[in-house]
Amino acid sequence: MLPSLGPMLLWTAVLLFVPCVGKTAWLYLQAWPNPVFEGDALTLQCQGWKNIPLSQVKFYRDGKFLHFSKESQTLSMGAATVQSRGQYSCTGQVMYIPQIFTPTSETAMVQVQELFPPPVLSAAPSPEPREGSLVTLRCQTKLHPLRSALRLLFSFYKDSHTLQDRGPHPELCIPGVKEGDSGLYWCEAAPEGGQVQKQSPQLEVRVQAPVSRPVLTLHHGPTDPAVGDMVQLLCEAQRGSPPILYLFYLDEKIVGNHSAPCGGNASLLFPVKSEQDAGNYSCEAENGVSRERSEPKKLSLKGSQVLSTPTSSNWLVPWLPASLLGMMVIAAALLVYLRPWRKAGPLPSQIPPPAPGGEQCPLYANVHHQKEKDEGVVYFVVHRTSKRSEARPAEFAAERKFYHLCRGEMPAAQ
Repeated sequence: MLPSLGPMLLWTAVLLFVPCVGKTAWLYLQAWPNPVFEGDALTLQCQGWKNIPLSQVKFYRDGKFLHFSKESQTLSMGAATVQSRGQYSCTGQVMYIPQIFTPTSETAMVQVQELFPPPVLSAAPSPEPREGSLVTLRCQTKLHPLRSALRLLFSFYKDSHTLQDRGPHPELCIPGVKEGDSGLYWCEAAPEGGQVQKQSPQLEVRVQAPVSRPVLTLHHGPTDPAVGDMVQLLCEAQRGSPPILYLFYLDEKIVGNHSAPCGGNASLLFPVKSEQDAGNYSCEAENGVSRERSEPKKLSLKGSQVLSTPTSSNWLVPWLPASLLGMMVIAAALLVYLRPWRKAGPLPSQIPPPAPGGEQCPLYANVHHQKEKDEGVVYFVVHRTSKRSEARPAEFAAERKFYHLCRGEMPAAQ
C-alpha cells in the first residue's frame, strides 16, 4: 500500500508548488524599445519560463483588461504617447504535463519619455508691435539629449491660414506689419519622418495702428441753438487701434472726454447754458500710438454774434489799401464836383475882402500830408457862401471869420 501512495504524494506536491512559484517564475512581461520615447513603436511580449509555450494570453494595463490573443504572445501598441505610460501585466495558459494552469506575470512599469516639450511661440520685439515695424515669430522647443540627432520641422499658422508648412527654421519674419496682421498665431513642431506633432499655445498679436485725424460734427436744430437747447458733439476717427480716448475742447479748454474700448466714435451731449458755450469746438483722438486733433467747428447762438479772437494784430493790414483807395476816390469825386463853382467865381457881394498882400482865401482848400504813416491821405475843407449875403449879415460875418482863420489871423472883435 505504501508504494502506491508515492506517485500521488508527488503530484500533490507539484500542484501545491506551481501556484506558489507560477506568479514569479512561469511568466514575465517585456516591453521594448527600452527606453521608449514618444513616437516609438511600442511592443509588449508575454514570455513563459524557458520559453514554454503559452496560449490564451491576456494583457492588462493598470489592472484593466487590454487585449486577448489565443496564440500570439506579443502585442503591438503602435506609436507610443505619453498616455501609453502605465503598469502592464499578462496571463496565459501553461501546459505542464499532466497539468494546465494560468499563471500571472509580475507588473512591468512602462515609462514613455517625452521626445520634446510642446513648443512656445513668442513675438519679438513685442506681441503688440507698431504698424510698419518688423515682427519675428519664434517657435521654441528642444529635443531630448538621447534623441538630439533627430531634426525638427516647424510650421506657423494664423487663425485658419498656414503661413509656413514644415520648414527647418524655427523663426518666421513678418516685415512691415499692418493692422490686418492682428490675430491669433501658433506654431507646430514635428520630427522629420516621425509621427509626433505638438502645437504651441495660441499667441494674440495686436498691431498698434495710429489714429487718423478725427472728424467733429455738431448736431442741433435746423437753426442756431439758443440758451436751453441741447447740442451734441460727435467725434470719430476712421482708423486706429482701440482703445481710443476722445477729448472735447471749447477753444483750448477740455469740456469732456469719452473712451471707446472697441474703437468707433464718441459723443458729448450738453445743454447751452449761456453765451459762454458759444465758440470754436474741436476734438482729439488718442490711442497710445499717436494723437490727432480735428478741425475746429464754430457754434453760434441765436441773437448773438460770436467772433473768434484774432490771433494777431495784423488782421487790419489786408483792409488798409482798400480803405485808402476808397478815401482817395471820394476826395477826387468831390474835387471834380466842386471845380465848376471855382471857375464861375463868386458873386461880387460874396467876395471876401482881399488880403493885405493881395491874396484871397479860397472857397475850398486841399491839404496833402506827407507823413509816412498818412501817405496818400487827402483832407479837404469846403466853404460855401450864401446867395443872400446882404440879407444875412450874420452869415457874412461868419464868412469873414473863416477868411481870417484861413490866413491864420485872429478876427477883430465885433
